[in-house]
Order: sequence, then structure tokens, then C-alpha cells
Amino acid sequence: MPKTPEELLSHLAKLGLEVAHHEHPPLFTVEESRSLRGTIPGGHTKNLFLKDKKKNFYLVTVDEDAEVDLKTIHTIIGASGRVSFGKPDELMESLGVQPGAVTVFGVINDTQRKVTVVLDETLMENDIINGHPLHNEATISIGKADLLSFLQAVGHEPLVLKVSQ
Repeated sequence: MPKTPEELLSHLAKLGLEVAHHEHPPLFTVEESRSLRGTIPGGHTKNLFLKDKKKNFYLVTVDEDAEVDLKTIHTIIGASGRVSFGKPDELMESLGVQPGAVTVFGVINDTQRKVTVVLDETLMENDIINGHPLHNEATISIGKADLLSFLQAVGHEPLVLKVSQ
């Protein structure tokens, strides 16, 4: 059973990582989330749950305004051939989230370490990174060093690569 947002926040606190928690109406798209820009500082994320032909999964996290070439990203992230979007059932099984709530924090549910996390270099230029806490009715803000600490603590050493255009 996937972790709840409350369990995620508790886990972050146990790791000694500080986050700011911002509740808001459900947000399903980057366009909808832009309404929060005045109140939540930092880099806001767009997350792509991808798979290659060998069914290797990748969670690519980029800045919300980033453009990603899905025809060539496989050469950057080391995928076996071109990638496509993972299906909703694969997303739930791997990250424990629904479409519209994909988040880097979902790897807390990937206990089998099937998902490779890729963070875009441009996103990591921000001191604060924002993402959904396993649902799209809130945003949590975390320092980039703390985000890296979280990922390492849950067994996901991220690849930091230039994936955006």
C-alpha cells in the first residue's frame, strides 16, 4: 500500500529535512499551478513518468517551463531506445500516485528501486524545489540539498543531467 502524504511528511521530518507545506485546490496541470507563483517561491516542477522498450522506468523532473524532446531524451538518460509515458497502473504500482499528481516524492513508494530518478540541471539551479506531496492538493517546498538527501535516504541516487532544451 502506498505511503500517504502524512507519512511522507513524517518521513521527511524524521530525516531532519525542513519543508514548507502549502495546501491549495487540486492542480492537474502546470498552467493551473501558475496561479500560486506569487505565494510559493522556488523552482516549480513538471514530472515525466517514462518507460523504455525494456520496461525500465524513469522519473524525469524538470522546471515547469522546461521543454523536453521526447524523441531524443533516451540518449541523455541512458534508456534502451525511445521512451513513452508510463501507463496509469504502472505509475500507481511504481510511485503510488495518480496521473496529475506525479512527483519526485513518489519514489518513497518505489521500494523495489525500479524507477531511475533524473533531475534536470536547470531545475537544480534553484535553492528551493517545489513538488506535490503524493497528491495534487498541496505543494511542499524543500531545499535542493534536502531533496538530494531525501532521494538518497529512500535509495534513489538521482542522475542530474541537462535534459531540458
